[in-house]
Amino acid sequence: MQDGFLKVAAITPNITVADPMANADEIIGRLQTAYQEQAKVIVFPELCITGYTCQDLFLQETLLQESLQALAKIEEATDGEDALVFVGLPVERCGKLYNVAAVLQDGCLLAMIPKAYLPNYSEFYEARHFTSGNEEAVSYFFGEEEVPFGTNVIFQCAQMSSLQIAAELCEDLWVADTPGTQHVLAGANVLVNLSASNETVAKDEYRKMLVSATSARLLCGYIYASAGEGESTQDLVFSGHDLIAENGTILAESKRYSCGMIVSELDIRRLNTERRRMTTFLAEEHAGYTVVPFGMEMTETLLTRTFAKRPFVPENTQLREKRCEDILMIQAMGLKKRFAHTKAKTAVIGVSGGLDSTLALLVTAKCFDLLGKERSDILAVTMPCFGTTDRTYENACKLAKALGATLQEVDIRAQVQQHFQDIGQDEQNHDVTYENGQARSRTLVLMDLANQSGGLVIGTGDMSELALGWATYNGDHMSMYGVNAGVPKTLVRHLVSYYAATCGDEKLSAVLQDVLDTPVSPELLPPVDGVISQKTEDLVGPYELHDFFLYYLLRCGFAPKKIYRIAKLSFAGVYPEEVILKWLKVFVRRFFAQQFKRSCLPDGPKVGSVAVSPRGDLRMPSDACAQAWLRELEELS
Repeated sequence: MQDGFLKVAAITPNITVADPMANADEIIGRLQTAYQEQAKVIVFPELCITGYTCQDLFLQETLLQESLQALAKIEEATDGEDALVFVGLPVERCGKLYNVAAVLQDGCLLAMIPKAYLPNYSEFYEARHFTSGNEEAVSYFFGEEEVPFGTNVIFQCAQMSSLQIAAELCEDLWVADTPGTQHVLAGANVLVNLSASNETVAKDEYRKMLVSATSARLLCGYIYASAGEGESTQDLVFSGHDLIAENGTILAESKRYSCGMIVSELDIRRLNTERRRMTTFLAEEHAGYTVVPFGMEMTETLLTRTFAKRPFVPENTQLREKRCEDILMIQAMGLKKRFAHTKAKTAVIGVSGGLDSTLALLVTAKCFDLLGKERSDILAVTMPCFGTTDRTYENACKLAKALGATLQEVDIRAQVQQHFQDIGQDEQNHDVTYENGQARSRTLVLMDLANQSGGLVIGTGDMSELALGWATYNGDHMSMYGVNAGVPKTLVRHLVSYYAATCGDEKLSAVLQDVLDTPVSPELLPPVDGVISQKTEDLVGPYELHDFFLYYLLRCGFAPKKIYRIAKLSFAGVYPEEVILKWLKVFVRRFFAQQFKRSCLPDGPKVGSVAVSPRGDLRMPSDACAQAWLRELEELS
């Protein structure tokens, strides 16, 4: 429960049709396994106490009475256990029979949730036996216990009021206006579904898509438990296809045609953050609903789910090519519109032989192809100075040649030296003035060449540098259009690598590969023995860590302590914990302190779900204080 993580389980027991007491024993045994896994919400299938395939036996008094006895036995087995348990059974009320989810905790029955929609088509004929459930809760007496009976019931955690759970049953998920939609609009952020979905060819794909899409559309966690082995195969086969999803992502999925349990953790705080962000998510909390309180101990949840080390980089190999092409096209189309609007003749790019300028040049070449313009109108400018190495200089020249751009060299050493003389800067003093003087001189050259050729200066800086403020204000920070502004460093590297692997040009591929192998550096300090002496990641930290921090801070709204917790899991064996904490503190300090550079950012296209443009995703004051975030990190030291 700490940090908002809730461990949940979906279980398919091996039931015996029409033997409730045997099924109770099976369910209790499975519960013990779930308790050992520290699951706090445990969901069993629809009608699991009797079996879904009892058919007209549902009308037999003997089956109904023994079902209640089995429920009492399961209820007793939950005594002393800190978990919310959902089990399915047939229940008679006022002379009508209902397909119900019974909700149990700590030896008590909390509520009965009847199924709202009864399928009565194809292989289904539930209306033969059951009545559709009532929405507004009425009373149901289970022995001496009086509990709510109705679909509109929400279970709210006393220790974490933001955790609110509601239930639906099987067909309720498949209809146009689902009960789950109403539940989440009333405040629920976790939905459970007790199901008995039989298997037909390709139905599993549709079921998985439906659960995933529902969790995305409703911004919720979704726990789906389905009937499996043990059900009658007289006419149907049940595969026990269990699923756990969160906001469009399948966290866990069972192997079909088996009985077992899947476990994962839902991130309740992230779901609530997403709902706050989505201003079109209109909820009226608890309107027309009965709220049932329950308690859970606020213990630390052992995490089994994973968090991508490189959240900006496509993980799915099947989608990777499409995603890379999409990103490159978004960048190129943004630039294409700017050229079409301004009627600029040339593109002016400072090429350093580094990753960022390489990607910007590749994107500009793609843009010119889309415009039908000659690539020779791309002016690739190399501006060697005190820190330039032979390796990066040669790569810049080779890259421009391979792409058909016009290469122009402007040696800025004399210009910078004259500037230092003018302002009284000692050339041996390699301070920030020494470094930034070179960066601003390069920008002056690019801007004037653009004026001279009727062109646009294409920005090369990436989103990671903008997040850290690792850019010279009014130097490389400035351009006329920043094609990489929405692309973090880890993604820049991935896109260049993808281009190298797919361009079909051996010479170009070889140059791109050498660029990838070159240490990231602004090359503003003199090299040592001809080798780069100033490595960015030695100074500000590894970009894969900073991109990780950036994603989970801005996209997920995680607190620093939570980011540190998941970073330790994701980078275990890669970085020591103290190193992760050190660079997380650096990230927070720089992210807040450098907002003034982002507040006057040049135009550039948004590429993914995170951006730092002041006109789009990040409306942040330049004078915001970081102390609340840093205090939380200091407590971890």
